[in-house]
Amino acid sequence: MYQAELHLQQEKECVLTDLAREVDAPLDIEIEELHDHNVTFVLHAGERAGSWYDRLSDADAVHHVQRLDGEALLVTKHSCGAYAAVSKNHGVLRRVNRIGPRQRVYHVLVFQREDLKAIIEEFRSIGLVTLGQLTEFGGATSALTTRQREVIETALEAGYFQWPREVTSEELAADLGISRPTFLEHLRKAEGTLLTQLLDETDGRTRW
Repeated sequence: MYQAELHLQQEKECVLTDLAREVDAPLDIEIEELHDHNVTFVLHAGERAGSWYDRLSDADAVHHVQRLDGEALLVTKHSCGAYAAVSKNHGVLRRVNRIGPRQRVYHVLVFQREDLKAIIEEFRSIGLVTLGQLTEFGGATSALTTRQREVIETALEAGYFQWPREVTSEELAADLGISRPTFLEHLRKAEGTLLTQLLDETDGRTRW
């Protein structure tokens, strides 16, 4: 199991690129789900939530946008390439991301080096990519609860992280006898635990 820090200088324009140009700091988004070529995330828009809601609603790449509260938007959009590349090659993306006008940093969890190589290769079709830190870690799953481990192992075995997905979150939830929101919550917590351990790991670091 590996955690990679990928730096991408994106050349392809997207709706988030335009929004990021309007603020002084990178945009904070929380990834909810990657599905085929789409990504669903929460965008913390602050006082711009109203105007950004209108712009996102009018964007061709955006399939759905919803106001969650006064400052946050739930957005489902067509991936500009990076999220699709991670999902397609069996990667798990750290939930919290920061999006700048050009420069983006992704923390990706993969189970095989070949998957990471494929992600990097696809990133090169989007822009200039460099590998920051690569950490190998072997014991992260021991920190998961029994239910979290069951959910993530079931998802892996059923092809949830394959491209295209071989099973939906609704089907997996039904197989496990839980609701889809409960399934996604267990999956997010498992991913968060794995990624947090990998990010905090200081030993056994290796370079690509």
